[in-house]
Amino acid sequence: MVSHSRRQFLATTALAVAGISGCVGRGGDLPTGEGAGSDGAADDSADGTGTASTPGADAVPSAEARLPLPMEPAALRDNAMSGGPPKDGIPSINDPTFVAPDAVDYLSPGDPVFGALADGVAKAYPQKILAHHEIVNDELAGTNVAVTYCPLTGTVQGFERGETTFGVSGRLINNNLVMYDRATETWWPQILATSIPGPWNEDPPVRSLREFRLVWTTWERWRTSQPETRVLSTDTGHARNYRSDPYGSYNPRGGYYANGNLLFPALDGPDTFEKKTVVMGARSTDGAVAFLKESLRDRKLMTGELGDEPVLSVYDPTLDTGYVYRNPDGQEFQYDDGAVVGPDGTARAPDSVGLPGIDTFDAMWFAWAGYYPETNVYE
Repeated sequence: MVSHSRRQFLATTALAVAGISGCVGRGGDLPTGEGAGSDGAADDSADGTGTASTPGADAVPSAEARLPLPMEPAALRDNAMSGGPPKDGIPSINDPTFVAPDAVDYLSPGDPVFGALADGVAKAYPQKILAHHEIVNDELAGTNVAVTYCPLTGTVQGFERGETTFGVSGRLINNNLVMYDRATETWWPQILATSIPGPWNEDPPVRSLREFRLVWTTWERWRTSQPETRVLSTDTGHARNYRSDPYGSYNPRGGYYANGNLLFPALDGPDTFEKKTVVMGARSTDGAVAFLKESLRDRKLMTGELGDEPVLSVYDPTLDTGYVYRNPDGQEFQYDDGAVVGPDGTARAPDSVGLPGIDTFDAMWFAWAGYYPETNVYE
C-alpha cells in the first residue's frame, strides 16, 4: 500500500506537468542546467552539458561548527538511492506568495502547519503544500531562507540559503530528503544539514548549514498563537491538488503516516521505539539527544545529556512542541501552568527559559536513530 502511494504521487506529478503547457509560472522556472535532454532524460549537470561544475562554496552560509555524521561523507553518498522523481522532479517553490488567515479555506483546525517566527514576522507553511514540493525558498524578516520538509521522515527544518536556492536532488538517504544548492550543486541530507559529495560536486568542503527553528503544529494552534500570520498560498505556479497529501493524512492519521512500512531501506539504528514514533531531536558537535514526544507532553520537563553535557527539554502546550536547552550547571526548573520557573523564581515561556537553546525538531524514530545510532534517548 505504501508503494502504491509513491506511484500515485509520481503519476499525479506527471499528469500535472503534461496538463500545463510550459507550467513555469511564478515558482515554476527551472534554474539553468535542470532541463531535459533531447531524449527526455534529466540532465544532472550544473550547466546542462553533462559536466558538473564546482563554483565557490562561499555562496551557501555555513555554521561555525560542523554537525556530526554517522559515517564518512563518501560512505553516505554510497547509501544514496533514487526516490523515483529525478532532479527537481519534485519542484521547489522559488517565488512564494502568502495570504491572510481568513483567505485560507482548505485547512481544517487540526491540519499540520510549519510555523516560523522572526523579528515579529510570522509565517505558516501548510504541510499539505510542502508534501508536494518539499522545499520553499523564501525570505523571512530580511533573511533568505529555505523551509524544507521530508514526508518520509516527518522532519521539517529551516536553513539560511544566502543568495542561492535549494532544490530536491531526487535522491534519498535513510529515506530522508537529499537537497542540493544551486550555487555549488552540493548534496545536503536534510536531517544531517551537512554537505556530502555527489555526482554534481565530487569534492565539496564538508560543513553544516545555518539553521533556524520551524515549529510543527496545527493550523488552529498557530493561528491562535499568531493571529497576524501570513500563510503560504496555493498559487505556486504548479498544478497540484493541495487539499490532498499524496502519502496519506495526518488529520486523521492514515496512509504512510499510520503504518510501520518504509518505502526504502533505512540505515541501521536501535529499535527502541516503533519506526514512526515521533521524537524531539537535537544535535550538536557533541552528539545527539532525543526525547519521546509523547512523554514530553505528559511530563512537561525532562532532563538528559547531549554528549556529556546536561540538557533540559521543555514542552510548549500552546503549539504542542518541545525545546531542548543546554543546562551545564544542572539547574532545577519547575513547570507551572504552561510557564517554566527557573531557580531564581522567574517564570518564562517554554521557548525562552534563559538557557542556551539547541535547534530542535520532530522526527520519526527510525530516521533519527539511523543517522544518530549513538544518540542518547529519554522516554
